[in-house]
Amino acid sequence: MARGFQLSSELIAGVVVGAAIGWGFDKLLSTSPFGLIVFFLLGFVAGVVNVVRSSRIPPGKS
Repeated sequence: MARGFQLSSELIAGVVVGAAIGWGFDKLLSTSPFGLIVFFLLGFVAGVVNVVRSSRIPPGKS
């Protein structure tokens, strides 16, 4: 169960960080909603890559 929480939090963190960066760029450059959309998608991809990378490591080795 701890492993599931770890993997899901990595995915959620990637999405949240990407959305926050996109929101910041939109506020800074007045390009709403394009920065949010782009960085949300990049955050999702980064989260999925982190989950795949972490799931390959056997439990107890991390």
